[in-house]
Amino acid sequence: MRASSLCLVFGLVLMMAWTSEAQPHAAVPQRCCFDFVDFQIPGKKIVSAARTSSHCPVAGVVVTTPRTEFCVKPDAAWIKNLL
Repeated sequence: MRASSLCLVFGLVLMMAWTSEAQPHAAVPQRCCFDFVDFQIPGKKIVSAARTSSHCPVAGVVVTTPRTEFCVKPDAAWIKNLL
């Protein structure tokens, strides 16, 4: 009885491992914004600006400066002009 239970559990674990490999992998965004700055970043300090992925829960723009990155809401007037 004990050996058959062990074989059943082992078989179920193998089946779970096999079926989990068959599932498609979701696209994982590299950067998402959760906190946004409410001030304008001077244009001369901006190195780059890029929209976040559509897979992120909240839309945003990642603004990179020589020292750090900031998240800005895409509906800010100054970022619309920059993009």
